[in-house]
Amino acid sequence: MFQTFKDWFWLERFWLPPAIKWSDLEDHDGLVFVKPSHLYMTIPYAFGLLIIRHFFEKFIATPLAKAFGIKEEVRKIIPNSVLETFYKHSTRKPSEDDVYGLAKKCNLTERQVERWFRSRRNQDRPCRMKKFQEACWRFAFYLVITVAGIAFLYDKPWVYDLGEVWNGYPRQPLLPSQYWYYILEMSFYCSLLFSLGSDVKRKDFLAHVIHHLAALSLMSFSWCANYIRSGTLVMIVHDVADIWLESAKMFSYAGWKQTCNTLFFIFSAIFFISRLIIFPFWILYCTLVIPMLYLEPFFSYIFLNLQLMVLQVLHLYWGYFILKMLKRCIFTKNIQDVRSDDEEEYEEEGEEEEEGKEEATKDKERDCLKNGLGPDRSLLPNGHHGR
Repeated sequence: MFQTFKDWFWLERFWLPPAIKWSDLEDHDGLVFVKPSHLYMTIPYAFGLLIIRHFFEKFIATPLAKAFGIKEEVRKIIPNSVLETFYKHSTRKPSEDDVYGLAKKCNLTERQVERWFRSRRNQDRPCRMKKFQEACWRFAFYLVITVAGIAFLYDKPWVYDLGEVWNGYPRQPLLPSQYWYYILEMSFYCSLLFSLGSDVKRKDFLAHVIHHLAALSLMSFSWCANYIRSGTLVMIVHDVADIWLESAKMFSYAGWKQTCNTLFFIFSAIFFISRLIIFPFWILYCTLVIPMLYLEPFFSYIFLNLQLMVLQVLHLYWGYFILKMLKRCIFTKNIQDVRSDDEEEYEEEGEEEEEGKEEATKDKERDCLKNGLGPDRSLLPNGHHGR
């Protein structure tokens, strides 16, 4: 049954133009052509990148973060086995009835129970050091892969003449530079998928999963159908903007707001130019219109362009968030990633500060009363101390 499915899945009519066979793409005369089996290497390379990332974050990102003044945050709370058990096995945000019952069980006030759960939730939240490490790793990879992509593509004729993308398709041999560019890019996205569980979770977590899966699906499909030339153009258009985003995040976590704002404006300009102008009017034109000058419509042509359109929808989705951040930056002079969970964190930290101020005020009033003074440090009339 598996063999039957495999034979059906790899039918030429799904992958190749009419009258083209898989035998036409076999290696010959020193020419090497793409093979689906090449993609198996992305898995070990992905784990290799995870290992490299671990050492990069430990020996490069962490010292760099400390040089920027970012410290390891140790959030300590008073151990309480009853509250810890409830936190792990019931809910992180207890209801008022739960708080009342836990307060009675632990011989604490309701305010103390609420504060314990707030501190415990904050303890589970990623610190600035972890966020900086992630942004630094992604910045380093995007920088290296973008420089490598430019080096691979600058002398290729299809970069300057889109007709060359389809000239001779699909009998286009695989170049070593194309192999490494594709395999490293795919391995990186695989490593991001593998690390989603441990990375900082944001509000657009689902969009990130869809993006990584769509990117891997698109690159895998374009590899198997030998859309390598158009695929390299898609990758370089995407990578060139991500460098600036990750660098802006790094400076944001370091507290360099002015530098962060400048980098974010650069990122925004490159994003809108590359993904909302170049991608739809250059890349999609290359994959939708130009092939019809050389070929008749076929299944993989349709499927490729459907995936590219899904990618363009994601561009519009993130473009919306970028506009929101630009608006915030222009009117408040501060950029905060609207996708992050920082707003909730800041809100809770604000609650703690407010509670601390209230308690300090009450302590101050009690001290004043003991000394015969009112809250405004004026003398109280005799007999009014107990009020």
